[in-house]
Amino acid sequence: MSAGISAPPEFLSLRGIRKTFGDRVAVDGVDLDVVAGQVIGILGPNGGGKTTLFRILSSLIRPDSGTLHLGGVDLESHPSAIRSQLGVVFQAPSLDNKLTVAENLVHQGHLYGMSGAGLKEAVERELNRAGITDRRKDLVETLSGGLKRRAEIAKALLHSPKILLLDEPSTGLDPGARNQLWQNLFQLREDFGTTILLTTHLIDEADRCDRVAIMDSGKILAIDTPEVLRSAVGGDVITITTDSPAELALEIRDALQLDVKVVDGTVRIEHPAATDWIGKLSSRFAGRAAAFTIGKPTLEDVFIRITGRKLEPAGDLA
Repeated sequence: MSAGISAPPEFLSLRGIRKTFGDRVAVDGVDLDVVAGQVIGILGPNGGGKTTLFRILSSLIRPDSGTLHLGGVDLESHPSAIRSQLGVVFQAPSLDNKLTVAENLVHQGHLYGMSGAGLKEAVERELNRAGITDRRKDLVETLSGGLKRRAEIAKALLHSPKILLLDEPSTGLDPGARNQLWQNLFQLREDFGTTILLTTHLIDEADRCDRVAIMDSGKILAIDTPEVLRSAVGGDVITITTDSPAELALEIRDALQLDVKVVDGTVRIEHPAATDWIGKLSSRFAGRAAAFTIGKPTLEDVFIRITGRKLEPAGDLA
C-alpha cells in the first residue's frame, strides 16, 4: 500500500485538526496544505501548539477530530502506509549513545523491516549523504551536537521517506552546525525532492523556509512565503525604549497622529516613511527615551502584528 502513495502538488493535507488535554486546547482546528518538494516552517512560541501538532503529524498521538491525508491516503484508515512515508527527527535525541553511528542506523532499518544487502546499502548511502562515513564506528556519545544531528537525519532518511519532519532542528547547535544542517536540508530537497516540514521558534530558521505558518494558541494564524508575510507589516519598524512606554505612546499618538503600540514594554511604530519619522521622534522626545532604533520588518514583527506580543517561549511545551 505504501509504495502506491503518490505526491500531488499538495500531498500532505490537514483539515480541522483538534487536540485537547483535559480542559486545555493544544491544537484548535488546524488546516494545513504542504506542497511536495517545499520546506515548510511552523513558527511559534513554546506552548503555542507546535509540538502537539508535530506529534500528530508523526502519528505519535491521534487528534480528537479532523483528518490527515498523505498523497490522498487517510491516516485513520491506513496508519502504516502513512508512517512508512515519514522520516522523523525529534527535538530530544533518539540515538543510542552506547552504540556506534552505523549500529544506530542498522537498528533503525530493522524497525522498518529492512535487512541484508538492502539495509547495508541504505546505511552506506545515508552515512555518505550526511557526510559522516568516517564516523561510522564512533560511539554516538563521542560526537558533537552537529554530528549527532546529522546522524539523526541519516537515521530518519534510511527508508527513503517522502517527507521529513523535524521538531526544532537547531536545538543545541552552534551557528556553524546550524548552517551546515540547513545546507544538508537544502541539498536533500534539491537532489531527491524530499518535502521538509519543521517546527521552530527561531526567526532566522523560519526565514530559510519556502513557506511559513505562524502558529499561536493552537491555531495557524497566517501562512505564506516569508517575503509576503513581512510585506503585510506596512513599513519599517521604529522601536523606542523608555521607562514609561504607555505615557510616551499616548504623547506621540496625540502630538503626531501616528499609529503607536506598546508591546512588552516597548513603544513600536510601523510606517512606510519610518526613516523620515525617526529623526523627528528622536528630536522631539529625546529626553523621554533611552534609545530609538529602526529596522526592516522581520517575521517576529509579523507575529507581533498578529498577536500583539513578541515571539518568546510562552510556557510548557504543547
